[in-house]
Parts: sequence; C-alpha cells; structure tokens
Amino acid sequence: MTSTSHLVHFKDSSDMGAIESESVNLVVTSPPYPMVEMWDDLFCAQDKEIKTALDKGQGMKAFEGMHKKLDKVWKEVYRILAPGSFACINIGDATRTVDGAFLLYPNHSRILNALVGLGFSPMPSVIWRKQTNAPNKFMGSGMLPAGAYVTLEHEYVLILRKGEKREFKRPSDKENRRQSALFWEERNQWFSDVWFDLKGTVQKLKQKDVRNRSGAYPFALPYRLINMYSAKGDTVVDPFLGLGTTTLAAIAAARNSVGFELDPGFWDTIAQRIEKSEPMLNQEILQRLTQHREFVKTRKEQNKPFKHFNETHGFDVITNQERFLHLNGVDAITVDKNKKRFQVTHSEFPEPERDLFTVI
Repeated sequence: MTSTSHLVHFKDSSDMGAIESESVNLVVTSPPYPMVEMWDDLFCAQDKEIKTALDKGQGMKAFEGMHKKLDKVWKEVYRILAPGSFACINIGDATRTVDGAFLLYPNHSRILNALVGLGFSPMPSVIWRKQTNAPNKFMGSGMLPAGAYVTLEHEYVLILRKGEKREFKRPSDKENRRQSALFWEERNQWFSDVWFDLKGTVQKLKQKDVRNRSGAYPFALPYRLINMYSAKGDTVVDPFLGLGTTTLAAIAAARNSVGFELDPGFWDTIAQRIEKSEPMLNQEILQRLTQHREFVKTRKEQNKPFKHFNETHGFDVITNQERFLHLNGVDAITVDKNKKRFQVTHSEFPEPERDLFTVI
C-alpha cells in the first residue's frame, strides 16, 4: 500500500510561507471571481478602497482593486511551483451593472496577463461550456436591435507552465509516470480546448458564521486536471480550497495536497466531507475503469484492433503508453483535527478488485 498526506491551512493564501519554494508540482484552483456580487464582501473586507469604489459606482476601479488582491496569491503560486510544473486556474468573466453602466469585466484576461508578467508560459486554455437551465438565450432589449447582449455561459481553465518542460530522469520517476498514464480515449476528450461534459456546481452552506454559498467546481474538473498535469505522489496546491474539492480529487488520483482557505468555519464541512468520501472516490476511480472496459467492448464489436494489453488491470489498450497504467483505490482516510491533516492509504486496486476487470 502507498499513502498520501493532505493538509489544510486556514490563512490568507497571499502568504504560503509554510510551503518551500519550488516544491510543488501542480496548482489547481478557482479563486473568488472579481465583480461577481457574491464575492463583494470578501474583497471589501480585505481592502476598504474596493468598497468605496463600488459605492461610488467606479466599476473598473473596483475590478482592478480586487485583482490586485489576487495578484499577491499568483506571486506565491509562482514561487512554490517547481520548474516544469503547471498552474490550472478556473475563472469566469463577470457581467454587472454599476452606476447604470452594464459591462463585461474580463477576469480571465486580467489574470492571464498577471501570470505571464510573473514569468509563466501560457499554454492553450480550456473553455468550459457550462450547461444552463435558463429559458432565455438573450438579455437586454430582446428581439429589438441593437441593445441586447449575449449570455455568458462559459468559463475558462487557464493553463500555464513555469519554465521548460518537466523532465523525468530517474528510472523510478519514469516508471511512476508510466503508471500515471491516461487512457487513449480520455486523452482525446480531456485535451480538447472546449469541455461540454462537466456541469457546474453551487453549494449552499448552512453552518453559522460561514458564508452561505460556495463557488465550488465539480469534482470532475480538478480530478481531470490533476491526472492531466501531474504524476502519482506529486503535491497539488489549491490556494482557494473552499469545500475541499481539490483535496478530494488529489486523494482519488493518489497525489498529496495542500489547501488554503481564509474562512476557518469551513473546517467542519471539509473534514466531514473528506472523512466520509472513501466510497464515492472509489466509485469515481472504478468508473474510469468501467468506461474503458465499455470502450474496449464497443471497439471490438466494430472489429477495430488492439495492439497492446494492460497486465495490471487485465484489459486491452490502444497505445504502448497505456500498458503500465495503474489506478489505485482509496483504502482508508484518517483525520488529525488538531493538525488539520488527512492521511490516506491507497490500495493496489479500488474495490471490487481485479476480478471485475477480466480480459474481454
């Protein structure tokens, strides 16, 4: 069995001094969205000038003030990431009427510029096309030109790398990388620049002294990114942890993690959610294996060939790189409430084990 460690810090992530420089392999996060009203109180509490700008109807000044608070976090993100590592940031733009003026506030471009200014190399971004149940697909003047404006139904996943491409030089690192491989069909879907298959998540919170909503993203988003841009045993950091979704994803992917959350009132929710997550996480891991099994079945029914075989899980695969792919299960999760730490042991296979995945 292997083990991973997951730590939560309740402090402002503009100071991640608890993490050594260039010691982190991946950052996956979704910050508070500037100029989205549910986050106004958070930003205003950190800088009174932001509240003054909003009260005076100075939308762009408030927008810039909010981003200057985030800039301090991005500087820390750059410091802690090792050369060759990635930052993946889910962010949406905002539309808002301030002092009678309706504007788009381009959060994604402001953050992208800040990160490039720090020295990050921008990679192609993902457009996350979030599904909506809204009955109307237009806003403004409706059918009459020319005062309407399009609805905002997508967000971005900004992807940036620090320095040159990561190298895996030691034999043990190369073997671990092979075990961390993706399925061929996953690679084709996940590395598309538009994601249609992930639904947005809104969490309503009931605890006292905690903000009543969370902008949590769905589990599948960080889980996908962690598998795309890190290897098993790597350390993943989320500077805006919220309900702990990135920690859950890191556990499922057999990575270590560190999360920062400003509101200590979130601890009970995070602890209860993660402590009880073993069945759900194993189900998510099993789903990947089951989906591949169905892919193999369908492909064989179409008389399409397979040239390679994965001995670990006992099924055919398309490429040689998938031969050593190995998905671990989650065996046990223990909580140290004093240290705000989760220790996880990982089984060789998720339950039910290998017998479920016999050769087709």
